[in-house]
Amino acid sequence: MTSDTKNGRVVTGRFQPARWLRNPHAQTMLPSMPFAWRSRPPLRRETLELPDGDVTAVDWLAASDALPDSAPLLVILHGLEGSAESSYARMLLEAAYERGWKSCVLHFRDCGDYTNRLPRRYHAGETNDLRHFLNSLQGHREACGNAGPLLASGFSLGGNVLLKYLGESKNDTPLASAVAISVPLDLHICAEALDTGFSRVYRRHLLKRMKNAIRGKFDEHTAAFNWQRAMQAPTFAEFDDAVTAPLHGFAGKQDYYDRCSAKHFLRDIERPTLVINALDDPFMTPEVVPPEAALSPDVLIEVSESGGHVGFVSGGLPWRPEFYLPGRILEFLEPHAAVSGQ
Repeated sequence: MTSDTKNGRVVTGRFQPARWLRNPHAQTMLPSMPFAWRSRPPLRRETLELPDGDVTAVDWLAASDALPDSAPLLVILHGLEGSAESSYARMLLEAAYERGWKSCVLHFRDCGDYTNRLPRRYHAGETNDLRHFLNSLQGHREACGNAGPLLASGFSLGGNVLLKYLGESKNDTPLASAVAISVPLDLHICAEALDTGFSRVYRRHLLKRMKNAIRGKFDEHTAAFNWQRAMQAPTFAEFDDAVTAPLHGFAGKQDYYDRCSAKHFLRDIERPTLVINALDDPFMTPEVVPPEAALSPDVLIEVSESGGHVGFVSGGLPWRPEFYLPGRILEFLEPHAAVSGQ
């Protein structure tokens, strides 16, 4: 994949980085800095009971409760160890509200400031919780006050979950349209990319958070996996082989990555879907971008030269940056916000 692809369903993205922020690691890290997006809109927490007896959390933008029942509803899926407090989620919640849309963040199990019940967490291929939530919204539209079109956006791991769900569901989904950002379309490639160069800094940071999270749920006597191996895992691949796979019913990391990489589901998507990735994303390599033959006619992939991982800082000033993603996400979804997902 090169950046000069200009026609078809894999195209060059329009994003241009801020003149003062062209480095991919700076693009990746700046949005998470406290000063980059100071706004913390009030949220309303809702507990979502799941069919297997577990529970997760949905955070709704409180201000959007006053919008008409017919307003579009944007469901946001966060990334690895993220939550509704992640800067990309907060800025998209607010951008959707400014457009007159309702919005919420569906948390993956054991993410955010709550604890799920069952001895498990989440993974890149867990689509049942999203399916249950969307079907619940669709089945109780009048009672829930959400009768407008349903739309979705997923970031990083959340983008992988969203694309896999769309491919599995084909035409059987209440979603009218979707956007996925910085998606690890091939989990094998992405795990390897995080073992090289400066990307190992992200790997160490995220692995530390993941290990702390499982310490909060298990100990060496209650874990349904090899505790010592999990705590000593130096890479994502080894952690997934030691923890993610056995905890969620996979034979190992190879089985997990093979069955859950979103690239295998792109051909079956039947809703207008945009994928935005950057060639300099330190969480992956350009090889994750699939050929057009692997895509359904409803999938468009925009690949930018730069942007980092869920960065896409387009301008402003270092202490008051401007971001490309909220506007581009809503721009793509807008034509589908006036139609039902039926």
